[in-house]
Amino acid sequence: MAMKEARPSGLRFYVALFVFLAAAVALQVVRDRGWTPFTPPNAVLWLQSGEAAKRLALQFDNIVADAYWIRAVLYYGGRLRSEALAQRNFDGLYPLLQLTTDLDSRFKVAYRFGALFLSEPPPQGPGRPDQAVALLERAIERDDGDWEYFQDVGFIYYWWLRDYAKAADWFKRGSERPGAPEWLVGVAATTLAEGGNRQSSRTLWTQLLQDTDAEYIHGNARRRLMQLDAMDLIDRTTPVLQRFVAREGRMPRSWQELVTAERLPGVPTDPTGVPLTADAAGRVSVSQKSTLWPLPIEPKAGPVK
Repeated sequence: MAMKEARPSGLRFYVALFVFLAAAVALQVVRDRGWTPFTPPNAVLWLQSGEAAKRLALQFDNIVADAYWIRAVLYYGGRLRSEALAQRNFDGLYPLLQLTTDLDSRFKVAYRFGALFLSEPPPQGPGRPDQAVALLERAIERDDGDWEYFQDVGFIYYWWLRDYAKAADWFKRGSERPGAPEWLVGVAATTLAEGGNRQSSRTLWTQLLQDTDAEYIHGNARRRLMQLDAMDLIDRTTPVLQRFVAREGRMPRSWQELVTAERLPGVPTDPTGVPLTADAAGRVSVSQKSTLWPLPIEPKAGPVK
């Protein structure tokens, strides 16, 4: 008796696989002929609707979300590496993150890291903490209100928006979520009592460094702590420089002259090893060649009102 030939049941899978393979072969042929790829000015020029993306994903939503997340990271990193600061346009970042999280509504990495990217001020990022908050609020609505999202929103209000009352409220709400660490309650109380100051900022970033497994967040926290150390060094160096200027009636010709005249232990360098800079008015700062540049705006000290 003749046997019927078995047919694959996942028809959509095989159709999608065939299409992807055909496209890959065609793309390789064109590239081998010396074609220069076109980079659109808008990172989501051809697809901007999350619903449309889900339909085109053919039930491979998570895989396509991963692809868009990688594209968002490359988009951000490519502009960050651009030598021309004026050309660092990050306008496509938020739409890419929206598409990514529309495709995968529980993509925690995209929500949390994306918020960090969006919050970075120019020239290191778009300087859009409002978009970062909006992205995290989407995460809270879609992903069962994970306490880490509340913590992240609190950090944005604390570090970038300087709204300490809202920061304390978000920290407190986060502390009430399942699985939240005990220290979050203390952070909420400290923020409400003291507002913003360098020591409370150091405490917040140290806690974040110790209580998360995400390497990028670790790296960001380490950088922020080094920036705070650099700010402490600037505070110590500035009066020494001012004393020299008051005595000599001029700026020192080099850091080495200041070191010799003021008996400093060495040339003041930031935590990355790059010497500090001083302008003609005697303002001390980190060098633009340092990875710590630009320094954040100094937090306002004092209780929340």
